[in-house]
Amino acid sequence: MTAIKQQVREFYDRVGWQEVGEGIYQNARYEDLRLVSRDYIHRCHLRVSRYLKPSGNYLLDAGSGPIQYPEYLDYSRGYRRRVCADISIVALREAQQRIGDHGLFVVADIANLPFKMDTFDGVVSLHTIHHLPEEEHLNAFAGLYRVLAPGCSAVVVNGWPNSTLMTLAAPFIRLAQLARRLAARLSRQPKPSDPDEDEGHSPEQKQKAKQPKGTFINRHDALWVKQELGARMPVEIRVWRSVSVRFLRVLIHPRLGGRLWLRVLYGLEERFPGFFGEQGQYPLLVLRKETNGS
Repeated sequence: MTAIKQQVREFYDRVGWQEVGEGIYQNARYEDLRLVSRDYIHRCHLRVSRYLKPSGNYLLDAGSGPIQYPEYLDYSRGYRRRVCADISIVALREAQQRIGDHGLFVVADIANLPFKMDTFDGVVSLHTIHHLPEEEHLNAFAGLYRVLAPGCSAVVVNGWPNSTLMTLAAPFIRLAQLARRLAARLSRQPKPSDPDEDEGHSPEQKQKAKQPKGTFINRHDALWVKQELGARMPVEIRVWRSVSVRFLRVLIHPRLGGRLWLRVLYGLEERFPGFFGEQGQYPLLVLRKETNGS
């Protein structure tokens, strides 16, 4: 195992998949769990299902984690078994607690999947491949495609290294943060809480969430997907979510019509999934394996 993979596994074994509250994992600090964003986040999570076959024998969840969000459970409801493959034994134990006999649990490196060709009627891999060393990314995609059955699809979600939309939003984010600090000074209140903290958590949970830092991440851009990955397999770029967690936490507020703005944004993403997939923060990549002989 490479040093990078060892570091990623240790992060998730010791930190990422440790619970900081009932059903809330340490890694959830990378998500916006506030009520104002909840419906938007929920509907973005459910986008994965529309690109998968609704039913089948086996669904592979490559880099499953503990299946930490309720929407993730929907992906395999029509399948006989969900095969959870992850480098973290802690994650797999948690996943087993969630889905029990519906799951099969395999400690595996997703860049070297131990499964036969054409095994799975559906494949998902969420926020995982970017944890691999750069030279193994193509191997990971090739492995997902290899184990996918003909006529079926795989869905891969990661983030772009740079997002055009989030770059354009950056000045507004900085301005909003400056305004928060200025308002706090003028009202002689304590410094505003870090927008990266989640509403609804106890002080103890927030303190725990601050302690660990992130782990290794290496992302590719849309050009790499089209040229490098597209040369090896059919791939489509669609939108999973176009805005970052930082954007949500700083600019979306319940008293400023936050839910309405997110409903408008979701509608635009639905109307232009290709544009928001390429220009937004989180693309959804669809790998389709043609039937034999077609």
